[in-house]
Amino acid sequence: MAGRELTSVRSPRVKAARRLAKRAFRRRERRFLAEGPQAVREALAIPGGLAELFTTAEAETRHADLVAAAERADVPVLRVSGEVMAELAQTVTPQGLLAVCEFLDVSLDAALATTPRLVTVLAHVRDPGNAGTVLRTADAAGSDSVVFTDASVDPYNGKCVRASAGSLFHLPVVTGPRFDTLIPELRRTGLTVLAADGAGKRTLDDSIDDGLLARPTAWVFGNEAWGLPEEILDNVDEVVRVPIYGRAESLNLATAAAVCLYASARAQRS
Repeated sequence: MAGRELTSVRSPRVKAARRLAKRAFRRRERRFLAEGPQAVREALAIPGGLAELFTTAEAETRHADLVAAAERADVPVLRVSGEVMAELAQTVTPQGLLAVCEFLDVSLDAALATTPRLVTVLAHVRDPGNAGTVLRTADAAGSDSVVFTDASVDPYNGKCVRASAGSLFHLPVVTGPRFDTLIPELRRTGLTVLAADGAGKRTLDDSIDDGLLARPTAWVFGNEAWGLPEEILDNVDEVVRVPIYGRAESLNLATAAAVCLYASARAQRS
């Protein structure tokens, strides 16, 4: 099991992990932080995915199976005090396990090489909680991959990782492509590119009825507050809106994504 307890936030190992809360250091090290037993379990399922594990004495006892699995995988396990864990964790009530994980993203070519039928694209999405929730929804709906464009939030942001509820570890994630170069690549793979936007003339119901959603599809979702910019709306194949039957002004990003992705999943399986 873990050796001597680290009690100082000035420990080099602790300082190195703390730096991963910042995007610049994550990019440089190609590592990120993931908290809690579920994240540790998911990281362990990926060969080489878990680089280091910090645990409190209490969590080491409570999750002895995960600690033992990490040690069998030759992952360094470091026991830390509650005070140090509170400094490392990005949650109000830490669960006592914090994983340092290797980046998981793949190239766009690799993600499209499998001839996907459903791809989720986040363009100009800035809120990490929303982005993580969409990632989780994409996973549940059977999306083959999720693409974060260069104008979107970092998928390795701590809040995004937590909101994904483990889905970050489940499906290929692509980071950083420019949208103007992304669309031709999606089309070259045989995907119809649909933008979800309240300004669309075509409704989701229309797209279900006329068979549009039965095609291999890349859904594009935009910013939480102002949606998608005109240069994107002008270059996709269709702009589709989710119909509002009640008096609500609009749907939030994650809800709209869930409705659209599940509509495609159902149409493609009919």
